[in-house]
Amino acid sequence: MAAELLQHALAAEESPLKQLSVKSAGVAAILGEPASSNSVAALRKVNIDLSQHKSHPVTQELIDQAFVILGMTESHLQTLNFHNYQNLPKHIHLFREFMAADTSTQIPDPFGQSFDAYQECLDSMLEAIPSLIAFLKEIHK
Repeated sequence: MAAELLQHALAAEESPLKQLSVKSAGVAAILGEPASSNSVAALRKVNIDLSQHKSHPVTQELIDQAFVILGMTESHLQTLNFHNYQNLPKHIHLFREFMAADTSTQIPDPFGQSFDAYQECLDSMLEAIPSLIAFLKEIHK
């Protein structure tokens, strides 16, 4: 959901941000799995189609192409370091890291939970988009 939301937001920005490509990869993803029906339904509510999404695990090739990596939780970022991926980009952050200091930076994984959990996750991501776009503008001048 996060990748699609961010890609959608970037498409509304000026160049060079609107040319950025957002890739989704999971630290525990199985290659080729479809998005959960709750993810599809949650994004449908904001007019984004996730029905054709297929999961992709993190790979060295994706890391080599990245200038920013965004995790949903601190454990995602720790997993990258644990697996000793080479050439990690300078900017490795949490999706919600750029919000106000008193705001939670973690986005819990709703996998296997109710639609309401997915909606809460989506809302958490949407709330982070403006601060994330501002950060990307700063580092991608």
